[in-house]
This record gives sequence, structure tokens and C-alpha cells, in this order.
Amino acid sequence: MNYKILCSDLDGTLLSTKNDVSDFTISEINRIRKFMRIILVSARMPQSMTYLQERLSIQNEPIICYNGALVLDSETEIFSEVIDFEVLEKVYKLSEDLKIKLGLYHNREWCVEETSERVEKEIFNTRANPRFRKTSETISDWKDRNISAHKIMLMCTKSSADTIFPILADQFSQKIQIYRSNDTLIELAPKTVSKLSAIKLLLSDNESLSDVISFGDNYNDVEMLQHSGLGVAVANAREEVKKIANYTTLKNTEHGVANFIKQHL
Repeated sequence: MNYKILCSDLDGTLLSTKNDVSDFTISEINRIRKFMRIILVSARMPQSMTYLQERLSIQNEPIICYNGALVLDSETEIFSEVIDFEVLEKVYKLSEDLKIKLGLYHNREWCVEETSERVEKEIFNTRANPRFRKTSETISDWKDRNISAHKIMLMCTKSSADTIFPILADQFSQKIQIYRSNDTLIELAPKTVSKLSAIKLLLSDNESLSDVISFGDNYNDVEMLQHSGLGVAVANAREEVKKIANYTTLKNTEHGVANFIKQHL
């Protein structure tokens, strides 16, 4: 197989544990990075990706953060798209009424009101630390600085998620991407971005999507896998993802990406 670029999702895909890559994965990435570009593509914030770049010795490559809303090459911002500030304010009001806590992300900033099991889990999984302050204070600060969110995470109960999801879809589906990550988490992102749109930005003049091999496990990976030269799902991927993939490798906990690389690249 002759591909020029390998793009991989992180959580549930390249990561063998909740927050790290295996030695086997490091070895295989080190072998192929001599003749392929390796680009990490994730919903994560920058500092939750750069430590993995260092582990894989690919610090010279760009990273695609927040599902494509922010693309960085080292410290240089290649692309940035944020959620309309008016939408952010309205989502906050809806969430407040339903007692839903928000995680707000802008570039390297992550702001939450208080710690919780969910927040502690993300701190462990992503090796990032939030700033603790009232959401109203964050929104006021961001308004003064003329910035908005690359990503909004709604931390709900199942009941409040069931209630707010159709409201969000009805009021904002034309302006934002709305992902229900699980029963209690809803992620919001700018409407016009995706992992695929970000990958397209990073293609050089002599490269096309047919030169890309991509790996993923979740709904936000579907477009990337469908339009790459080869789209590979891990065995733990959602059934809808495996159906559209060209190939299914082993589970992430069984080092599926590294196994595929060893066998085919």
C-alpha cells in the first residue's frame, strides 16, 4: 500500500489505554514516519495531543484539534473557527435552566465551574487541567477578549441530555455540529468544520485525499474514513463506522492501528 499521509483519531483508536499509546504503536509509527506524514486528528485540545506527538516523535507535524475547528503547526495557528458567540450565550442559558454544567474550550483554555467525576476523568484521560470559575465569568471574559468556543461540552444526566438534545437540534442545527458522545455528554462544534475539512487544508499541491489512510472509531470519523484513500475502523468502532470503512482492524486495546501498519505499510 502506497500512501503519503496517515491520519488517526486518538481516543478509542490510536490510544491503547485511556491516555497513552503502546510501545508497539510507537515502534510502528517510528518505522513509517520516515516515508509518511503522521497527523493526529481529535476532538481533544492542543496540550492533550502534543504529549502524544512527543511520545511518537512526530512533533514536526501539524495537529487537528477540536474535530477540525483548530489546526496548529507547532505554535502557529493554521486555521481557527469558533462557535458564534450569540449561540454560546444561548446554549449557556438553556443549560443553566436544566442544571447542565458546561466545559468551554478555546485553543489551550479549558474552563469549568467545578470538579466532578466527569471532569476528573477528563483530566486523567487527556493530561490537561481546567481553569475553575463560574461559566458566566468565562463568558464575560471571552466577550471582552472577542473570542468564543472551539468546543462546548455539555455534562448532563441522561434525563437532561434527552431533554436538551432535541432543543439544540431544533434551534441550532444550522449553526453548530451537535454530537451526543454518550448518554450524558453532548459536544458542540462549529458547523462548517470537520476532521475531513481540516485534513484537506493540510494537503500539499502534489497530494490528494487518495494519498491518505485514516483510522477511526466514532461518528465524527465517518466522513474522514469515507473520503480517504483507505478508511480503517478499529474493531471496537460503532457499527455504523465499520460499515462504511474499507477495512476493520483489531480493537484499540489490542493495538489495532499498529497491527494494521505492521501488516500493510
